[in-house]
Amino acid sequence: QVQLVESGGGLVQAGGSLRLSCAASGRTSSRYAMGWFRQAPGKEREFVAAISWAGTTTRYADSVKGRFTISRDNAKNTVYLQMNSLKPEDTAVYYCAADYDWTFEEDEYDYWGQGTQVTVSS
Repeated sequence: QVQLVESGGGLVQAGGSLRLSCAASGRTSSRYAMGWFRQAPGKEREFVAAISWAGTTTRYADSVKGRFTISRDNAKNTVYLQMNSLKPEDTAVYYCAADYDWTFEEDEYDYWGQGTQVTVSS
């Protein structure tokens, strides 16, 4: 079992930046790919970014490419999502997720955090 706890959400003006963190605990000796997803009010949860265990492979949704950066520090069992040039449409609850295999498909992730709210004002 792996427990995931997100932090770093908050209220920011359009054009601003936030950095989300996702701390893993429990069975962290296993190698996990990590992903970030988000769910806006009234919408389905969607993929944002994913990173492989070694950090050598990343993937981004087109809507965040060039603005968001996913990274990880395996020594700290933490994954980050640096979000720059934020837009009101980035407002959502952001979730991190972990899976043994490299994937960016929501249904394939085994472990999920509780989410952190990001609100971008115009």
